[in-house]
Amino acid sequence: MFKITKQCKNTSARVGLLNTAHGAIQTPAFMPIGTYAAIKTLSTNEIKELNYNLVLSNTYHLYLRPGTDLLENFNGLHSFMDWDGAILTDSGGYQIYSLSSFRKITSDGVEFQSHLDGSSHYFTPEKIIDIQRTIGSDIMMCLDICPAADASKKQHNKAVEMTTTWAKRCFNHLNNQDSKYGYKQILSPIVQGGTNEILRKQSAESLMELDPDMIAYGGLAVGEPKEEMLKVVNYLDSIVTKDKPRYLMGVGTPADIIQCISMGVDMFDCVLPTRNARNGQLFTYNGKVNILNSKYRDDLSVIDKKNNFPISQNYSKAYLHHLFKTKEILGYRLATQHNLAFYNNLIKDAIKTISNGTFEKWSKAFLKNYND
Repeated sequence: MFKITKQCKNTSARVGLLNTAHGAIQTPAFMPIGTYAAIKTLSTNEIKELNYNLVLSNTYHLYLRPGTDLLENFNGLHSFMDWDGAILTDSGGYQIYSLSSFRKITSDGVEFQSHLDGSSHYFTPEKIIDIQRTIGSDIMMCLDICPAADASKKQHNKAVEMTTTWAKRCFNHLNNQDSKYGYKQILSPIVQGGTNEILRKQSAESLMELDPDMIAYGGLAVGEPKEEMLKVVNYLDSIVTKDKPRYLMGVGTPADIIQCISMGVDMFDCVLPTRNARNGQLFTYNGKVNILNSKYRDDLSVIDKKNNFPISQNYSKAYLHHLFKTKEILGYRLATQHNLAFYNNLIKDAIKTISNGTFEKWSKAFLKNYND
């Protein structure tokens, strides 16, 4: 299922290969986010051309729209969105928890109101598995509880207990089901515990007893200081088994990704490259560029000559500035492709340097020069 092919001598960075029903994923890997079965403004062919073979979608949102009945008619999300790569689906636990006054959590599951029309729904760990089986996700996530960063220790402790119990129910339910579409679906539990090391250890050790094919770190990038996030990731590196892929949910910036790769994280997702692109922010090897800034009106230089992608090297900052000022859709598309190309090339650089033994030197130089 997962094989480590290269290991950095002086850090926990490693290169691996995760086999899924829709292809092998080389790690470290970054997943573009297609919450509603689409990476905004791009086609699936364009995602392939950017060298991505794994995308993330969301169980909660797909359940509400377009609905599992339609997805089942298509034999899953792959056919529905014309995507032959792998798909990971988040359980929707974070989205439900963020509904605040519109949800009620019990030991059995979560009752919530749709943010679309106020209709009532009820998610149990078992139902979340059934929804993701219908979606046809290559990688499914267990239903979890994700408290806010400023939640009390009591709330985090309760979240750890319920997340562990729900994970056991998820695995029990999946193990008693036949394959829906004829292929294996990987199921990952999610480590919770906030920034409390004792709770993180308790959560990780309890979930590893389930012998999952991979393990996710949740409850980070939810408002805690970056130093605290990195401290937790570094701590989990010493706790979580090293023979399974580790997925850090919702992280992050280019600097975050490089630092967390050095702490043994294998998989990442984040809205930053796509959402920020649509707001005129470009990621480059020299740091961020806010293309709406007036100084780029007459800037004849290309977007990023260090980014080995045609759009980055063929279009000027002045042209992209013009597109954003005139609100041309092409501007959003070019910026999105550029940012995803930057993230992909960053990951490829990490893989290359881990493989040739220069990751520690390269990562230090990158972090020193990059303006996050």
